[in-house]
Amino acid sequence: MRMSIVMPTLNEAARLRSFLEPLQALRRLGHQVIVCDGDSDDDTRHIAAPLSDVVITERPGRARQMNAGARVATGEAVIFLHADTRPPANFTPMVERALAGGAHHWGHFDVRLDSDRPLLRLVGEFMNLRSRWTGIATGDQMLFVRRALFDRVGGFPDIALMEDIALSKILKRYGAPACLRARVTTSARRWEAQGAWRTIFSMWQLRLRYWLGTDPERLAAIYYGKR
Repeated sequence: MRMSIVMPTLNEAARLRSFLEPLQALRRLGHQVIVCDGDSDDDTRHIAAPLSDVVITERPGRARQMNAGARVATGEAVIFLHADTRPPANFTPMVERALAGGAHHWGHFDVRLDSDRPLLRLVGEFMNLRSRWTGIATGDQMLFVRRALFDRVGGFPDIALMEDIALSKILKRYGAPACLRARVTTSARRWEAQGAWRTIFSMWQLRLRYWLGTDPERLAAIYYGKR
């Protein structure tokens, strides 16, 4: 199964090379790496060019960028990988096995935060339990989906925040996700910078307000500190 890995970026020049270099072996196996940049004002696109099959520019917004990347994807499955997340080794065979046989058409990985703090390790465990219980995944868990189904549902809803949750809710109508126990490692920088307990409270508050119908534009303003 040929796969397309779509990575949305915005001003990731300082870290991008270390995240793209491990994907080069997959390119040699015939998989596709697509970087969709949100019009960065640093060297993100310059760094991405030799390390990707396709680099495109789109207006900032993860949903918009990932949809743009998926439109140029040529793989049978599309994997959405955030620029601050490291996948587990040999993850493409795991995705292929998960999608083989028709029992699952989409899925995600378990996650860990790149911190040795016990509280943040516990946060990662709760994130995994929550996603398995609800069937709702976050973008940090490296969502993957068959290209045909992604096109059928129209991709990520073009909203400013919670696009991963919104897509999960749509995809659940077509079957439960494959929940892979292999772990991606995602950045704990927001948790470390803002404080773990404060971030936990903020995340749950945002999700509750989203479920209660608050406009994602308003939630994004809160999340990115623009209120």
